Amino acid sequence: MTMNRSHAALIAQLSDELEPVRPMRARGGYLLIGLAALVTFLCVWVAAGLWDGVITGEASPFYIIANGLLLLVALASVSATIALATPSVGNRQDGPPWTLAMLCVLPVSALVAAAVPGAGMTSVVDPHALSCLASALAAGLLVFAGLAIWLRRGAPVSIALAGTSAGIAAGAAGSFLYGLSCPVDTLTHLGIWHVAPVLLGGFLGRISLPRIIRW
Repeated sequence: MTMNRSHAALIAQLSDELEPVRPMRARGGYLLIGLAALVTFLCVWVAAGLWDGVITGEASPFYIIANGLLLLVALASVSATIALATPSVGNRQDGPPWTLAMLCVLPVSALVAAAVPGAGMTSVVDPHALSCLASALAAGLLVFAGLAIWLRRGAPVSIALAGTSAGIAAGAAGSFLYGLSCPVDTLTHLGIWHVAPVLLGGFLGRISLPRIIRW
């Protein structure tokens, strides 16, 4: 009886300062990232305007394909990152690697097209190249911040993996959103300078997020 009382006292002491925690629901994460994407879209619209090439029929098929793939990568990676905040048994995330692999077909195709005799590798670097790269990374900052906040609230098992996923999601979202204002619709430009922010974002997310998420 004395042992049971001592155990009860110990349990009471350990749980004395505990407070109920509001459960994390994926819906909250999607709303947070949706709001970040909406604010980013409005900023791009006001600052750079939106290109109406798709409406007027000026946009090439490469423009539609590239932005469609970027949107798919962003959605898949956002979903995976939100899920990584609350790990569970059997929670596999196979979507992002496959969508990223499909996206990487674009830079490979762009380099092959540029290497064709007569095309010239100079077509790879155009006046808008570095501007699109930097602007896309900047446009993904709010999405990355939202995912970092969500992951900090959760308990990701692998912070490095979560950082990579968040960085890819932010890079793809930023490239897609800023790409709505970019009138350059060539394969080399889209395949290299609109995909580079996704890969670079994944790298930056992997090295920066572990420093942000510290308990």
